[in-house]
Parts: sequence; C-alpha cells; structure tokens
Amino acid sequence: MSALVWIIIIALLVAITCALAGSFLQLNRQPLMGDAMSHAVLPGIAVAFIISGSRDTWVMLPFAAIFALVLVWMTERIGRRGRLREDASMGIVFTTMFAIGVILISAYAGYIDLDLDCVLYGELVYAPWQRFNVGGMDMGPRAVWLLGMALVVNLGVIALMYKELTVSSFDPAYAQVTGVPTRGVHFAYMTGVALATVAAFESVGAILVVAFLIVPPAAGRLISNTVTGMIAASVSIAVLSTLVGLLLAAGLDTSIAGSMAAGSGLIFGLSTLRTRRPTA
Repeated sequence: MSALVWIIIIALLVAITCALAGSFLQLNRQPLMGDAMSHAVLPGIAVAFIISGSRDTWVMLPFAAIFALVLVWMTERIGRRGRLREDASMGIVFTTMFAIGVILISAYAGYIDLDLDCVLYGELVYAPWQRFNVGGMDMGPRAVWLLGMALVVNLGVIALMYKELTVSSFDPAYAQVTGVPTRGVHFAYMTGVALATVAAFESVGAILVVAFLIVPPAAGRLISNTVTGMIAASVSIAVLSTLVGLLLAAGLDTSIAGSMAAGSGLIFGLSTLRTRRPTA
C-alpha cells in the first residue's frame, strides 16, 4: 500500500481509539485525564531508556503505560486523603511526574535525541516508514500494530463492562451497593485509556491525542440522549474530523495533526446547535 493510504489508516485508528477511550472519561467528568496521562508518561519513557539503553517503542510502551496508571492511582489517593478536588490532585501529580521526566532525561539521557517536540506534536507523515519487523519479515507500519492493539483493548473493556461502566459513571454509590467492583472497573478502563494515549502520541503527538480524547466525546454527548448513541456519535465525529483535517492539511500544506484537531473543534461548534443530555 502507498504511504498515503497508511497515513489515512493510522489517522483513523487514532481517531476511533481515542474517541472510544474518551467517551467514559467524559461521562465520569474526567476529560482532562488524557491530557494528564500524555505528560505523566514522560518519566516512563526516560526510565525505559535508562534501563534498556534503547529507544524502541516496544520497550518504552510498557513503562509509559505503567506510569500512566500510577498517575491514576496517585490522583485518587491524594484526592481521598488530602480532601482535594480530583482536578487539583491530577494537576499536582501530572506536573510533578512530567518534571521528574524532564530531570531524568536531562541528567541521564541528555546526549541522546529524545525529541520532546515529537512527543507533543508528532509527525504523521513519517509514521508509515517506521516498520514492524518479525524475523526479518516486514509486517507493516509499527503504528498500525500499536494502535490496533489499543483499539482492541478499549473495545474489549467497553463490550465486557458496558453495564458496569455506565452505572458507575452515573451513580457510583448505587454501583457499589449493587456489588459492582467500581475500583476494578475504573482501573480496567483507565488501562485502555493509557494504552490509547501512549500508542498514539508517537505518531500524532500528545496534542491531537488530547483533542480526540475530549472533543468528539463532548460533541457526542451534546447530540445524543443515550450512552450507546453518544459512543457511536463520538466515533463518527472523530472519523469525520480526521477526514476534514486531512483535506485541510492537503489544501493548506500544513500540519496534519493540527488540521485534524482544528477539524474536530469545527465539528464540535456545529454540534452545539443541538444539545441533548445522555442517559443510561
């Protein structure tokens, strides 16, 4: 397949994966958790390099995902013990973790080209050329495998725990009374969000990941009155935003990731013309 086809496939995988991962973040009033994760993974990347001496994505991915889950755990712990609002706890934890990552890179990996701009902005054009090889056999772009794995995990978590996720989102106290393991469900879902975040930022950068985790689910919540409808609308809007962004980038000869994020904002603006609050 041509590089252009791979670029479109990777962009669509990012859009669909992030829209799914962000849907219940929106319902749980945690839309900025994805933004926090995209910063909190930096010390994971640094630790992976310090231990292994390799910048291979398959080495860094597990460490990045672990640190993303540490963010979730520490945010809950600080919020519960310190009697702080969750957004305040999140801000404290992710800024501290990001700063630790910067210190680790400066102290132990300053001589290595760990491009922080690439983490923030990505470069989708180069993604098709970063290949996944098994036994000398070219299996296609590495991003397709990473994002495909993240998509399958998020689909599996939502399919297997749809009822539990829905009840926990709308009434956590009722969910606990009826025996729903709310903490387990929460961390299972956050694992999917973490995988989506760390799998996507290498190709498209943290900014587009955050945009797709927040904007399509927010638009879907405005135009649908059911959770299932919201998820379907979120994915549809993410796909449409991707196509609009690709056309804008081609027409203006500008950043693909920036154009896709701008496209999602444009479509969100149109979605405000119709507002319905989703229910279970």
